[in-house]
Amino acid sequence: MNNRTYIICNLSDSNLVLFSQVNQSSAQSVRRNLANTQMVLSYQVEPSFITDGTLTPLGVYTHEEILVILAGSDWSEPMPE
Repeated sequence: MNNRTYIICNLSDSNLVLFSQVNQSSAQSVRRNLANTQMVLSYQVEPSFITDGTLTPLGVYTHEEILVILAGSDWSEPMPE
């Protein structure tokens, strides 16, 4: 069972992220959308930068929900025929 929570944020907000509180190590290691405007972060315990309102996620997702989103055309190149 996956106990992580996933959030999508604007990539421009990466300077607000305390990477010690999430499962990604830096802005360079996050999953980005194809437009290079949004990123996915995951965590087990809600980070202080979210609880204190420093950063407001665009969305909060379960593992199953984020897999569907990341498989979509905004996040993945279409597979060649």
